Order: sequence, then structure tokens, then C-alpha cells
Amino acid sequence: MNLKFKNRIAFFNTLAVAVTTALVFWVIYIVVSKTAYAHLDNDILLEKEEVFSNLDWRGDTIIINKMPEWDEAEHSKVEVNPTFLQIVDNNRKVIFHSTNMLKDQFLFNPHNAQETFYSSDISGQKIRLGQFPIKNEKDKIIGQLTIAISQQESYTILNNLILLLLFSYPFMLIIQFIASSVAASKAIEPVHQLIKTASGISDSNISTRLPIPVRKDELHQLTTTINELLSRIEASMLQQKQFTSDASHEIRTPLASIRGTLEVLIRKPRESAIYEEKITDIIRQVDRLDSLLDQLLQLARIESGVALLKKETVVLSTVISTRLKKWQEAADNKKISLDVQVGNDITVPGDKFYIELILDNLINNAIKYGKENGHVIISWNPVTKSLDISDDGEGIAKENLPHIFNRFYRTDESRSSVVKGSGLGLSIAKKLADLHHIALTVDSELGSGTTFSMKFPH
Repeated sequence: MNLKFKNRIAFFNTLAVAVTTALVFWVIYIVVSKTAYAHLDNDILLEKEEVFSNLDWRGDTIIINKMPEWDEAEHSKVEVNPTFLQIVDNNRKVIFHSTNMLKDQFLFNPHNAQETFYSSDISGQKIRLGQFPIKNEKDKIIGQLTIAISQQESYTILNNLILLLLFSYPFMLIIQFIASSVAASKAIEPVHQLIKTASGISDSNISTRLPIPVRKDELHQLTTTINELLSRIEASMLQQKQFTSDASHEIRTPLASIRGTLEVLIRKPRESAIYEEKITDIIRQVDRLDSLLDQLLQLARIESGVALLKKETVVLSTVISTRLKKWQEAADNKKISLDVQVGNDITVPGDKFYIELILDNLINNAIKYGKENGHVIISWNPVTKSLDISDDGEGIAKENLPHIFNRFYRTDESRSSVVKGSGLGLSIAKKLADLHHIALTVDSELGSGTTFSMKFPH
């Protein structure tokens, strides 16, 4: 249905009114019809009582006493509002009929045992009939009495009523549609204002927000939701710009170092030992670039949804033992003791490869920022079902804690130190943890060390 929104509102509103009105019109017609017929039936019953008062019987024979009113001139012809009378016996023989019936005869049910009312016509006139069984003193049916009165007036009224309802129905719906369309236009006018404002928002003015309606209705909720969406988009764009800036900086630094080293080497011949030293430094910078690109690729795979998780049961002690030798070498370089307190029976759900990658980032981070001659403890908490990685380094300031999982984020203390790193490890760990529904949290204070906790799902 290619209708404008206001016309769709008007259409469905009119459709609802059409159904309701049709039902109301039907009820009105039924009530008026029943009322009209009930009035005629009551008149027939009064006439029946009068006729029965002039009837007698002897056995199965019906005796008709003198009924002077039926000999009057008003019953001698078919007139505008006549009353018709017909009496038949059990042999289906008409033993009496009013003179105004002329040669007409009513159809009747010879087996009728109770009062019955129905409609028919005579000489082109609509009539209402009542058929009544005639019973003797033994309660045996010995004949049938049929009384009819004109229902032409009621028929005309009902016919005019149904014509009025049928002709007024479409006009009423047309008026309803127009009125609903006008009302819908007024109702959605604020929506047009929202559309106009929203269409003017681009990346250059993403900070613009839609005006909040005064009334706290659905439009207020819609506008608030759109503004919240714009805030998230703005934050995402700022993060993207920051990411591009940080990535450029992290890549440019080793490239500048490599270029500077090569420029120094080509200025004049040097001893082989100097060449070896400078080439070793270049290889170190290339390794740094390779590591950075590898981490960027990991982030891209995770954020694009390409990283597929295997659902398996992982033995934590096995994963830790796989990387323990490498972690121990890094810890020995800083004279840090590495203490593993995880039982061989501890299992968690997840993908073994990615859980190993999370642990590798967290433990390398603990060793990197731990103090010399310090301790790094890897322990399992059976109460909270979490794996804790703790160090006794300088810790992280409270104001920096909400940002440590951001890409390329490194605290001022770490940036000004000799600690090497790209600031991507914790971001990768956080995203992989979220994929596993692992709650990765951090608790730290300056001068008291840092603890990362991985709370696994039950």
C-alpha cells in the first residue's frame, strides 16, 4: 500500500469506523424491525382474543357465532389498513374468511400446534400473519385460525430506513476519511520537523541534536532515542578518528626510526659492527610493525564478525602450561616471579585458541607493567568462578580505569616510561572476552598493583 503515513492512519481509522458503524447500523435495523413486528403481532393477538370469543365447537366441528363487526362495510373490500380472517378445519377446508379477502386464500400449516407469526402479501400488499390452532374442550386441535393485518406502513418505514442507512454509509466514511487525514496531518507535523532537522545532520555537524518535544509522548521517546543514537554515532566517529590518528602515529614512529637509521648508514662507510648494530635495530622496528599489524588484523577480524568461536570445554591448566615457558622468559628478564595457582581439574566453556590469546595479552601486560623483583599471580577463584591475574606494579589511576580497554590507549605514566607497547592488547582481550560472554574487569590503585578478573559464564 503506497500511501503516505497520514493517509495510512486515516485509512485504518476509517476502516475501523466502517466496521463499527456497519455493526451499529445492523443493530439499529434489527431493533426497529423487531419493534415494528412486535407491534403488529400484539394487534394480531388482540384480534385473536376477540375472534376466539365468538367461536364454539361440538366435538371436532367448529361453530362460528355471529360476528357483526365482520359484516360491516369496512371488511367488504381490500382497503389500506384492513384486518383479514381465515378459519379452516382439520380437513383443510376453509369454513370462514373475511369478505375483504375476496378470492384470496392464506397458505397455512395444518399441523401447526402453537402460535406462529410470519410475513406474506395479498393483492400486492405486505401483510403480517398469525396462525393459531383451534382446540376443543379435550385440548384437541380441530382447526386453524389465521389473522392478518397490513404491514405496509412498517414495511415502508423499514425500507426507507435501510435505504437511508445504505446511502448515508459511504458519505459518512468519506467525511470520516477526510477528517482523519486532517487530524493525522496535525498529529504528524512534529515528525516533519524532526525529518527536516535530521536531514540537515552530517558528519560535519554530527553534534547537532533534534529538539525534544514538550509533551512526554511517543514522539518525545522517539526524539530521545534518535538523539541517543546520534550520540553513539558521534562517539564512534570520534573513536574512529582517534584510531586513525593513533594507528598512523604507531606506524609512523618505527618507519621514521628505520628511515633515520638508513640515512645515517648511507652517509659514509662504517665498520661492520656498526652495520650489524643498526641492522639489528631496524629488524627490531620491523618486528614492532609486524606485531602492530598482526594486532590490527586481529581487531578487524573480531569487529567484522569473522572470528568464529568453537564451543568446547577448555582445561585452564593446559592452556596456561602451553604459554608458561614464554611468559616465564619475559618474567625472568625483569626478575619477576610467576606463580600459577590453578588446579588441573578447572574447566571453562569457550574456544581454546581465543582464551589462550586473552590470557597471553593479560599476563604479558602484567609482566610488562609489573615492578622488578615483583610477583605476578595467576589464580582461580572457586567462589566467583573467575580467573585472576594480579601484579604488584605501580597500578592505574582511578580516572584512567574506564579507558584502558580502548584501542591505542596508554596512560601518561606508561607512555613516558621505557615500556614498549601499542596499546592494542587489552582492547583485543576485552573484545574476545565479550564474544565468550566473559566478564573482564579490572581493579587497581596507584602503588598497590593491578588485578584483572575473567568471570566465566556458568
